Amino acid sequence: MNTNIGITEANRQQVSNQLAKLLADEYVLYTKTRNAHWNVEGPDFHAMHLFFESQYNQLDEIMDSVAERIRSLGHYAPATLKSFLELTHLTEYSERQNDSLGFIKELLGDHESIIEFIRGNIDAFANTFKDAGTSDFITGLMEEHEKMAWMLRAHYRG
Repeated sequence: MNTNIGITEANRQQVSNQLAKLLADEYVLYTKTRNAHWNVEGPDFHAMHLFFESQYNQLDEIMDSVAERIRSLGHYAPATLKSFLELTHLTEYSERQNDSLGFIKELLGDHESIIEFIRGNIDAFANTFKDAGTSDFITGLMEEHEKMAWMLRAHYRG
């Protein structure tokens, strides 16, 4: 069935391609945050274990909303580890100690990278691709990542 929502197929495809990259970034960040939750060590273990859990729960909701936005544009969301690793702007893993500050620093960098990627697409989605809905949608996602990054920064003492 055709997707007739007032946006050309070519524009919906371009937006969906960028959203697929965002979904891949979200999935990689989610996985890295899960890793932090599972493997953090140190005197602040309990507090950080719970903190990382709250962050990966937020990311789970974000991933679902990005995938559903792609589907609402009439395209399929990538859904394999291989495709996520091919599409992501993030690195999968870096060697470090399993202390909270190491995890925080890496996760913060990833959130900031996603924020920059989103910010770079807001105007293009609205103006170039005539998709104000997705522009508004990713603006909200950017604000969520900005808040999550702030929370990470508030824990960082290094």
